[in-house]
Amino acid sequence: MIKRILVLIVVLFSIQSFSQQTSSSPYSGLGIGDDSPQKTVEEMSMGGVGVSSNNRFNLNFNNPASFAALNFTTYTLAGENRAYSFEDDNGKDKSSNAYLSYIAVGIPMGPKGGFAFGFQPKTTTGYNISNTVYNDDNDPLQASLYEGKGGANSVFLGAGYEVFKGLSIGLEGEYIFGSVENSILNQIKDVQLATKYRSISDIEGFEFELGAIYHKKLEKNLYFNVGAKLELESNLDSKGNEYLYSVNVTSVEIPRDTIWSDTSRGVFTTPLKTSVGFNVGKTNKWSAGIDYSFRNAINATGNLESYNPQVAYQEANNLAVGGFYIPRYNSISSYWHRVIYRWGFNLEKTGLMVDAIGDGANYEPVDKVGMSFGVGIPVGGELSRLNLGFELGQRGSTNNGLVKENYFNFRLGLTLQNKWFKPKQIY
Repeated sequence: MIKRILVLIVVLFSIQSFSQQTSSSPYSGLGIGDDSPQKTVEEMSMGGVGVSSNNRFNLNFNNPASFAALNFTTYTLAGENRAYSFEDDNGKDKSSNAYLSYIAVGIPMGPKGGFAFGFQPKTTTGYNISNTVYNDDNDPLQASLYEGKGGANSVFLGAGYEVFKGLSIGLEGEYIFGSVENSILNQIKDVQLATKYRSISDIEGFEFELGAIYHKKLEKNLYFNVGAKLELESNLDSKGNEYLYSVNVTSVEIPRDTIWSDTSRGVFTTPLKTSVGFNVGKTNKWSAGIDYSFRNAINATGNLESYNPQVAYQEANNLAVGGFYIPRYNSISSYWHRVIYRWGFNLEKTGLMVDAIGDGANYEPVDKVGMSFGVGIPVGGELSRLNLGFELGQRGSTNNGLVKENYFNFRLGLTLQNKWFKPKQIY
């Protein structure tokens, strides 16, 4: 059964990610793309909570200090499908995309330590937006097509260790790499050739984070956790090329003469981000937690600056609340009593400001609010689970020409746990 689920996740989301990579949010055309959650299905089903979590049921991408709690070798992978509905002053539209969201392995290092490594998307770019200008007789005068694709990926390695009873610390490093392509095709009525601007940027850099979790056991299997994480300031370098050329637009786009070309460079700077979290619960029964994170404004220079519409960045923060409940972890009579039920809520000030009008005086925040729920279903044994997560939310507004985005995210993941080295049995 586990093999069938594994194949289903890989095939479904790998094929979908290639066939629908241009269907995504229009906001993915800003900066280096739309941020991917970089959290597990389990965490996202609880609103993204996890800075203070160190439970043994799953890997925790929220804090590398949690790797110290690994008791078993853990394999995890997941895919995600995003469905959007967009609304602005001109009407409504829909879009969707799907992709493989992470593959990771966690391995214990004795009773007090553990490490994990894996791959996951960092950002995604994929949009296709058309705009037509009409005269007073409603005849088209000029048509523009904005397109983008690509994104950045992350390969990470992290480790955690319990330095003394109850206190664990962790360190994680990420190598970021990828490519983003943006283009604008402009065609004017009665002009034989159209013009196209094309920008290709290769992105590369490193990011590091430090984490700590303190776990305190209370009476009657109750516990209290507090966690903190620092994501250090990072610079992602961009090297690329820009082109402006004429094209013959028929059923197939045929490039003609290059009008202008140039090399370009840029830097995407993310300042120090601080996260804190608190968590209370009962072992193998329930948990409830709250996370808060904040950072200063990011800075984009060179070819990573947005050209249309105007963009500015400000301070950002995020508040997440969530938890889980298990009716009866070791139930023999009822399968559904062993299921983990998860819930969460998330409120995010993204720090992104957009002036869709373009006069520099009408910047509007593009903030997010969402609620989530999910289940962890036992498969193939006590420790392995199929995780399903669902998220409903909204980003942005229709103020001053912006796009309001309503989204529904479905996540499917598989977590396998077992002892890496089993003692040989003697009969």
